[in-house]
Amino acid sequence: MPQLIDLPTHSDTRGDLTVVEKCLPFEAKRIYYIYNSTSVRGGHRHKETIQALICVAGSVDIYVNDGKSEQTITLNSSSQCLVIDPQDWHTMKNQSLNTVLLVLASHYYNKEDYVDEPYH
Repeated sequence: MPQLIDLPTHSDTRGDLTVVEKCLPFEAKRIYYIYNSTSVRGGHRHKETIQALICVAGSVDIYVNDGKSEQTITLNSSSQCLVIDPQDWHTMKNQSLNTVLLVLASHYYNKEDYVDEPYH
C-alpha cells in the first residue's frame, strides 16, 4: 500500500521551501508533471517502477488498490509525498482547478513495465 511522507519544509517571512532529499526509497530517474487534467488519469500499475506523487498546486484524489485493500488519499499539500509501490493500481481524479501533480519515478519509461488490467 502507499506511504504518505511529510517532506521537510522550511518557512520564514520569505515563504516556504520544501525539500525532496534523502527521503524517497529510490533514486528518481524520471520526473514529469500532470496539469490541466479534466478527467481520470493513471489506470494502471507497474511491474518494477515505484512512484512518488507530490501535488505542488491544487488538490487531487489518488485511488490505490494493491489487490488486497483499497483506499483513496487526497493530496492537497505541497509538503506531502505519496509513494506508490509497483503493485499499486492507481488513478488520479477530482483535480481542482490549476492542479499540478509532480511525479518522480524510479525507472525510465518502458511500455513493458505497465500493467493495464485492474485487480478483480
